[in-house]
Amino acid sequence: MGVDAGGMNTKTFSPVILVPGWWLGGWAWDEVTQCLSRDGVPTQAVTLPGLDSPTTPRCGIVLADHVGALVSAVRSATSAVVLVAHSGAGAVVTAALDDAPDLVAQVVYVDSGPAADGTVARPDLSPEAVEVPLPPFAELDAVGASTAELTEQMLRRFHDRAVPHPAGPLREPLHLRNLARNQVPATVVCCSFPSAAVRDMAASGTGMFAPLADLADAHYVDLPTGHWPMWSQPEALAAVIAQTARG
Repeated sequence: MGVDAGGMNTKTFSPVILVPGWWLGGWAWDEVTQCLSRDGVPTQAVTLPGLDSPTTPRCGIVLADHVGALVSAVRSATSAVVLVAHSGAGAVVTAALDDAPDLVAQVVYVDSGPAADGTVARPDLSPEAVEVPLPPFAELDAVGASTAELTEQMLRRFHDRAVPHPAGPLREPLHLRNLARNQVPATVVCCSFPSAAVRDMAASGTGMFAPLADLADAHYVDLPTGHWPMWSQPEALAAVIAQTARG
């Protein structure tokens, strides 16, 4: 909390950078960005290379392109940022933390988490694959990316605006070298699984949540909804992010 020249308390916030998951551009955060901006939180929603338009060439895009674009946004900020990762963006955000942990004040994982060294998101992809289209919603639900609480209008918008994800970044291993990334305070927003279950999976080294056990300072928040809380619960998600960004 800051104090203005007249002695009145004023809110100060770290800049927030929102990173969408697979198939999404910065547009996916529109409702959350509106809420944050209304509260005076400086916010930038990034669109990673290859995800701005269905007609954008995705051949040749590699993981370093995604990480480099995010690190550039972090280094362009006026002060240490809050990085917000949704879903599969956890790997790109982890790599950015590895590159510049001193420039990140907090990290927020939204139905996501940090990735481990050597992680390959889609090792099943062939070398010839150029992109990964958005699968049918029933397939997303079947693998745990629940569309619960999304209206027909939300689903239609998702379908119409989704962009095939570049295949290159999904079949490359993540190379990490800087353990200082694990010292950055983290907030884990638990949507598809309750926080108690996420903690248990982290402690037992289970699946994608195993790297959470390496974090020095992790805070868990329950936001029970589907996998896409930026649409199903934008006000509640924005409130969590704003609290994390508060100076």
